[in-house]
Amino acid sequence: MPIDFDLSPEQRTLKKTAREFAHEVLRPAAERADTLADAQEAFRAMKPVYAQAAALGFTSMFLPREYGGGGASNVDFLIAIEELCAVDPGFPTILLVNGLALMPLLRYGTEEQREIWLRRAAADTTGDFLAGWVVSERGGTANFDHPSPQAGIQLVADRRPGGEYVINGEKHWPCNAGGWDLQGADVNLCVVRTDRAGGGKEALSAVLVERGTPGIRYEVIDKLAHRTCQNVTMTFRNVRVPEENLLARGDGDLLINHDFTWSAPIASIAAVAVARGAYEFALKWARTFTGAGSGPIIQHQAVGHLLTDVAARIEAGRYLSWKAAHYMDRHPGQGHALGGMDKTFCGEAMQRVVVDCMRIVGVNALDRKFPMEKYYRESMVFPLYDAGNLAMQRRRAWGAMADPAFSPDVFVDDLPLPFTKAMEGFGTVSEVDRP
Repeated sequence: MPIDFDLSPEQRTLKKTAREFAHEVLRPAAERADTLADAQEAFRAMKPVYAQAAALGFTSMFLPREYGGGGASNVDFLIAIEELCAVDPGFPTILLVNGLALMPLLRYGTEEQREIWLRRAAADTTGDFLAGWVVSERGGTANFDHPSPQAGIQLVADRRPGGEYVINGEKHWPCNAGGWDLQGADVNLCVVRTDRAGGGKEALSAVLVERGTPGIRYEVIDKLAHRTCQNVTMTFRNVRVPEENLLARGDGDLLINHDFTWSAPIASIAAVAVARGAYEFALKWARTFTGAGSGPIIQHQAVGHLLTDVAARIEAGRYLSWKAAHYMDRHPGQGHALGGMDKTFCGEAMQRVVVDCMRIVGVNALDRKFPMEKYYRESMVFPLYDAGNLAMQRRRAWGAMADPAFSPDVFVDDLPLPFTKAMEGFGTVSEVDRP
C-alpha cells in the first residue's frame, strides 16, 4: 500500500457531517449539561443528542454490515470521533463504550449472542439502546492478569446446578452501565472471575447481563470532567444469569487486551481533538489579542514558537492514531504494542498542548466564559481512563515488545503480530515470588 494521508470523498463527507453535527447539535447540549450539578441529569440531558447520533448511524457505524452496522473502518470511526470530541469528549465516550461492550462478541461470542445484541444495537435509530463495558473495580484493573487468585478481577461468577451463574462483588467506573434511567443498560458485558483458585490468565471470563436482571444496584459517580457520559459503581448481590450468557471462558484476559487495543486509537484521537480545540482557540486569541501592546501577541517570538510546537504535537498525535487504526484495519485483533504507544503518547502530549495553549491565552484562560477551563478539565481524563497510561497501556506494549516475535520494523513494514498469553503478566508480582 502506498503511504497516503489523503481522505477519500466518502471520508471527507463523513468529516463534514460529523463536524456539522458536533457544532449544531452537540455543542449547545453539552455546554448546558456540563453545568448541571447532578451527574445523572447531565448524562440524561444528552439523550436527545444520542438519538440524533443514532439516526445518523454514529452509534453503530463500527459494527459489521452483516449484523446491520455501518461497516466503517477503524480509520473512518476516528475521523468522526475527532470532530465530535473537539466539541465535547464526554458524549463520544458513550459511543466508544458501546463498541467496547459489543466488539468482543465478534471474537468471543456465539453466533446467537451476536445475532441478538449486534442486531439490536444496529437497529436502534431512536437512541434508546445502550451497552455497558464493565471491567474496572475499586482495587484497580491494571493487574487483571496477575498470577495470584487474590489479585486482579474479584467480581466472582459461580456456576450453579441448573445451568446458571451467580455473580457477587462490585465494579467501579463502568460507563453506560446504569442506563438512561439507572435501571441498567440494555446489556452489560461484565468481566468476571469464574475460577476462584486460578490466576488471571486462566480464571477470567465474560458474561452478558441483561437490563432488568435483579440484584444489581447502580450509584452514579460525580466526575470532574466527561460529565456528558455516565460512570457508576455497580454492586452485585446474588445476580443470576443463564449459562448461555457466558463467553470467553478462561480467556477474559485476552478479551480485555483485545478490547483496549481496539479502543486505544479512539481514545488517542479524542485527546488530539481536545488539544485541537484548545489550539484553535489559542491561535484565534493570539491573532487578535494585543496584551495592551501595539499588535497581536502572535507577532511575539515566544508566542509564535509555542504555537508552532503545539501544532506539531497535534499533527504527530493525529497521524500516529491514524497509523494505529490503519494497522488494526489491516490486522484485525492485533496492534497491542502500537495501540499502547499511541494511547500513552497522545494522552500525555495533548495534556501539555492544552497547558501551553493556556499559557498563550494567559490569565483569561481561567475565565469560565472562555472554553479553556473545560479543555483543561477534559484533558486530565486521557492518561487515566481506557486502561490508564501509567499501568495497563504501557504494560501491554511492554509485553508485546518483550516477545521474540517482535521486531522494531513490525509496524513500519506492516507485519502481523498476534497477541498471546505469553505477552501478559509483565509487571505483576506473584506472592510466591516475593522474598
